[in-house]
Amino acid sequence: MPDHVYKKIEIVGSSPNGFEEAVQNALACAKKTVRNMRWFEVTETRGYVDEGKVGEWQVTLKIGFTLEE
Repeated sequence: MPDHVYKKIEIVGSSPNGFEEAVQNALACAKKTVRNMRWFEVTETRGYVDEGKVGEWQVTLKIGFTLEE
């Protein structure tokens, strides 16, 4: 297996419908401009409170992708 070199970026995704959808939204948006994504790590989870209820979930992701030669 060849050696891999990765670069990491950090993005924040959000969704009113839950944690997993916030992750999916972040990855779908990153996919438009970032090639060769290989892994992600959730580093923060938080939410927005609207009138005492969860209004929106927010997740901070670190995304690793391989560099092109």
